[in-house]
Amino acid sequence: MPASVRSDLEHIFRAAYPKVVGVAARVLGSRNEAEDVAQETFLAFGRTDVPAGEALGWLCVAAAHTALNHLRSGRRRAVREEAASASPGVSPDVAETVVAREEHQRVRAALSRLPRRQAVALVLRHSGLSYAEVAAALDLSPASVGTTVRRAESALREELNRHASSR
Repeated sequence: MPASVRSDLEHIFRAAYPKVVGVAARVLGSRNEAEDVAQETFLAFGRTDVPAGEALGWLCVAAAHTALNHLRSGRRRAVREEAASASPGVSPDVAETVVAREEHQRVRAALSRLPRRQAVALVLRHSGLSYAEVAAALDLSPASVGTTVRRAESALREELNRHASSR
């Protein structure tokens, strides 16, 4: 690991920041939290010697891992509890928003219970990375990305169904 910050960090940051925030936002559902994750990710990247050509893949995987760690750590518990305790007599639009938010939280919670590799593959693919980019980022063959993503989607559905039936 280099002792100082890499000289190409600013260029890589400017090119990759929107994608890194997008990956984190897919996991977290919050642009503000995603920006915090992106900041952590770029700070870590700045101390690496990852080749510039592999930076985007490394950053996207690191952002997905970091965002999943945030989900799993329970730091968002207070926000979820506050959203769930909406006051009675809310208008239908607010009620629909709360229901949609709860559904998103349910999906994120299920995603956090998936095996790490599946969760990351699913997030990267649904964040707009191509099969080749996901393959490079996760050190998979491009042919296995589709299978990995399909298995992840299936596992996510099973996880959602399992927790829906236990309510």
